[in-house]
Amino acid sequence: MDFPKFQQLVTDRTGFAQMSDPTATGEYFSDSCGDMYTFYLKIDESARIVDISYFTTGCGFGVATAAIVTQLAKGKTVDEASNISTEDIEAYLGGYPERKKDYPVRVLEALNVAIGNYKSSARPTTAAESFAKLN
Repeated sequence: MDFPKFQQLVTDRTGFAQMSDPTATGEYFSDSCGDMYTFYLKIDESARIVDISYFTTGCGFGVATAAIVTQLAKGKTVDEASNISTEDIEAYLGGYPERKKDYPVRVLEALNVAIGNYKSSARPTTAAESFAKLN
């Protein structure tokens, strides 16, 4: 694992923001650790992701992984972004410690929910609305 790159991703929190007026949103709640991941997508008329941001309650690995996904997905079509794999994320960071290998799976699930919501024309939600679903 490229630890300096990991530290930079956590420090910069690239893409960590609630987007105003997103085209689509999607969230994933991990019952195993209690982390919530929400992606916000701004998608143009050609189905290209022109902007992407995230919100998470997760730890450094969650933040770093979501930041990687924002960098990998931005500029891709929704179909291209839905093909981002755990291997793509691990390659970006130079691998993950064995006990942290589930982070790419969780974060990709949130991205794929957002893409699915876009394709089904589901109304975007806010992080507050996502949390309210948990109660």
